[in-house]
Amino acid sequence: MAGRYFDEWQIGDMLTHDIRRTVTETDNLLFTVMTHNPQPLHLDIEAAKASEFGQILVNGTFTFSLMVGLSVGDTTLGTLVANLGYDKLVMPKPVFIGDTLRAESEVIGLKESKSRPNAGIVTFRHRCINQRDELVCQCERSTLVLRKAST
Repeated sequence: MAGRYFDEWQIGDMLTHDIRRTVTETDNLLFTVMTHNPQPLHLDIEAAKASEFGQILVNGTFTFSLMVGLSVGDTTLGTLVANLGYDKLVMPKPVFIGDTLRAESEVIGLKESKSRPNAGIVTFRHRCINQRDELVCQCERSTLVLRKAST
């Protein structure tokens, strides 16, 4: 189990996640179709070429999901009770097919759980960065995580 327990986190902890992912045309196409998103910028190369971007844009919800997924192994794998919410989601730069993405996480909040003595709330700020070191996605994720003492 790679995730940490509530008791093992401190505000300010920073993690650079080792796994990176180069986004493929298939990733974008499958995610877009599976989520019934008809946006031509994600699916229609001619419409995308005519846009200000000049090429297919990767579906933003794929980018968001990938960012969170890249973080799970180091943060909550095996210790998560539940994701409580995502806040302050921003996508300041577009992602294109062929971009290689990496993620970083910072602990920005710790809170005792009032209803679950065996767990606590850890809030992360996740960042997704492309190969040009541009921030492409960021959010705050609140998680309910087990305490080590509960095992």
